[in-house]
Amino acid sequence: MKAAVISLTENGRVLSAEIKKSFSDLADVQRYCFATHTDGDAAEFGSVSSLVGDIFRKMDALIFVCACGIAVRAIAPFIRSKTTDPAVIVIDEKGRFVIPVLSGHIGGANRFAEIIAGKLGAVAAVTTATDTGKLFSPDCFASANGLLITDMTAAKDVAAALVDGEKCGFYTEYSHSELPDELTENNQTRTGVAVCTDESLRPFPVTLTLVPKNIVVGIGCKRRTSVEAIENAINCAFSEAGLDTARICTAATINIKADEQCINEFCHFHSIPLRTYTADELMKAEGEFESSSFVLETVGADNICERSAVLCSGGQLVIRKKSGGGVAVAAAEIPIYLDFERKIL
Repeated sequence: MKAAVISLTENGRVLSAEIKKSFSDLADVQRYCFATHTDGDAAEFGSVSSLVGDIFRKMDALIFVCACGIAVRAIAPFIRSKTTDPAVIVIDEKGRFVIPVLSGHIGGANRFAEIIAGKLGAVAAVTTATDTGKLFSPDCFASANGLLITDMTAAKDVAAALVDGEKCGFYTEYSHSELPDELTENNQTRTGVAVCTDESLRPFPVTLTLVPKNIVVGIGCKRRTSVEAIENAINCAFSEAGLDTARICTAATINIKADEQCINEFCHFHSIPLRTYTADELMKAEGEFESSSFVLETVGADNICERSAVLCSGGQLVIRKKSGGGVAVAAAEIPIYLDFERKIL
């Protein structure tokens, strides 16, 4: 997680240093201090609006140590969607109140604010209705469990029903922890949550479908392959298998491909991590894989895409090796366990 701490005053500078020290184990924290109140550990800036414009899409969280009005005006031109905007938190320069102001659920601002407040001995001023009522939050649950929200309108309807005291249904074929009191496996409710891969399934009149983002794509390619070739190969393989590429959470390959530009560009564009493994590690992957003597002689492992996908996911292949255009891809599914107590951070 990448977090930016932005301060404007001397008191803010001191507090920003304390925040970075306290949260180095949770996030990669970069401090930004106004030019007249900075130090050697911080990047200085002269315009808060220009700074926010530069970093808004690059950070998972923006933590302002200043007045709420300054932060709100700075982020206003860049707000797009609650599904993509970073978490934004404001802390007064005395460190008394920690206020999540944007992306409280999906972005994790509410949870991050609670953690910060706990570290600083401050008060987390969380205002979202499901949180103040200590109710199940469908978007928090989705974010914490790696699930894609397919319909924000349905998500709002489910949240509103919960706030109004309605029981909401819950359907899934995956193993899960004990349901919160607000949910029931009775399918006679008006609204409900379905965790599944079939978006056409409607167990309830108002159904919020949450799709697991749990597929690892294994990639092998020739040197100087284009990122377009990677995209085409993955899109074709997933389309043929009837899988949505939006479910890809990680890419995997052999370590000698770690600097391959096309793979890194693909991962950067889709904001997914790249995991790499040595040939020896790949050969220890358990399962039945297509074997290539040429690949074995060249890199020391007889199959890159299938083995890396399985090794990274800890699960089973859902797409076996597909080759073409200098690219080989495969995919495996990470096993799912739904935990209602799991938090984003």
